[in-house]
Amino acid sequence: MQIELKIDSSCNEPRIIILTDSMTEEIKSILDKLSESIPPVISGVKDKKLEVLEQSDIIRIYANSGKNFAVTDNGEYTLRLRLYEIENKLNSNQFVRISNSEIINLKKVNNFDLSFTGTICVKLSNGETTYVSRRYVSKIKKILGI
Repeated sequence: MQIELKIDSSCNEPRIIILTDSMTEEIKSILDKLSESIPPVISGVKDKKLEVLEQSDIIRIYANSGKNFAVTDNGEYTLRLRLYEIENKLNSNQFVRISNSEIINLKKVNNFDLSFTGTICVKLSNGETTYVSRRYVSKIKKILGI
């Protein structure tokens, strides 16, 4: 993808033009992000208090027993949105789904252990260990460039 920026002092309002030969998922995602007027907010409940969570603070998001949780260095928060709704709000360059019930922040990963047959072990910055399900292994390998 090529990106071009032109600064013109006679321009009164910013204008974005996308030139493409076809509509792709990447283009659709860019359009969706550009059309969002309110930045996506993720809020979680901890100790009966609702807090706005910064995406950069989130280590992992997972589903358990019909509820969704976000883990940060400050603790665990209960989320009211469904996992796919949360995934749509997250920065797709920073967060990746590793199973049907879990999304991780790639910037909060210490390392990936590839020695397990058929799966990948993920060590997170808070000391937790999780696993990439077999269904998502090829996607993670593609992201990691292996």
